[in-house]
Amino acid sequence: MAVTMQDVARRAAVSAKTVSRVVNDHPHISPDKRARVLAAIEELGYQLNPAARTLRTGRSGVIGLGLPDLREPYYAELAHAVLDHAGRRGLTVLVDPTGGDRDRELALLRGRGGGLDGVLLYALGVGADEAAGAALPAVLLGERVAPGASAAVDVDPAVAAAVAHLVETGHRRIAVLGADPRAGSPGARRTEAFRRAAEAEGLTVDEALLVDVGPRWGRHEGAAAAARLLDAGLPFDAVLAHNDALALGALRTALDRGLRVPEDVALIGSGDTEDARYAVPSLTSIAQGTSEVAGTAVALLADRIEGRPPRDDERRAAAVDLRLRESTLGVGVA
Repeated sequence: MAVTMQDVARRAAVSAKTVSRVVNDHPHISPDKRARVLAAIEELGYQLNPAARTLRTGRSGVIGLGLPDLREPYYAELAHAVLDHAGRRGLTVLVDPTGGDRDRELALLRGRGGGLDGVLLYALGVGADEAAGAALPAVLLGERVAPGASAAVDVDPAVAAAVAHLVETGHRRIAVLGADPRAGSPGARRTEAFRRAAEAEGLTVDEALLVDVGPRWGRHEGAAAAARLLDAGLPFDAVLAHNDALALGALRTALDRGLRVPEDVALIGSGDTEDARYAVPSLTSIAQGTSEVAGTAVALLADRIEGRPPRDDERRAAAVDLRLRESTLGVGVA
């Protein structure tokens, strides 16, 4: 028998109206009541009835999620986190791997044929002004996105921490995988953050070690980039990769070539994915607050769909930090 809102209300010792307000993320509910309702929902496995909601509100309960590439572990884990947070609100998520293509991103913002209440978009092709003028309520995900409704990640402090850590552990010639000539792209922003951090640490940046791997940031591209550097005879003692997949590909090449990690070459990725945590050696990585980003994005989109006024600060940056592991500390140390 399906669990009802009344069942949740009885378990949490609140009214059904309070349950409804919690499910729809209305403000002005005491933290204690909100916690009791969420615990009861989790315990009982309560789910909203989408058909009933559509009849009541005129909305479908379906949102779109546009991500550049689901083959990349970070985006896959971000999608999982969005699905989790949206599911708690009874929302269904339609995932669209946009490839970072501007036309596909615009199509999603226009509703992709109808049936969407709103859109979450990790935009590479469209700008914040276009998202703000979209036909549907929209929230942007990504790095240092423009003011407006967005769940932002600012990785610059963690890039600086990564460079400082490499210098502290004796590394001076750092290769960067994922350098991108496209102004404003994540690769370009992170590479500029690397330049600033290297300068602050007194390092000379060798432009030949800043590698553009192309639009796809996968393991194959990371392995091939590391192989090109080694075949060219370019000396480097560390790799800072702009995502974990690139770093894991570079790790494979390093080990295949007989290099010791981290003694001969240290590696740092970004995304703090499960793959990074279970690699051998485990990969030092920049954690980007994936669950926090997802939760913030879903909450902001729910506000926009419900027509609630903006919260105090709609541009929220998730906590970002450097997770140290064996690829920079040594096997058995982390």
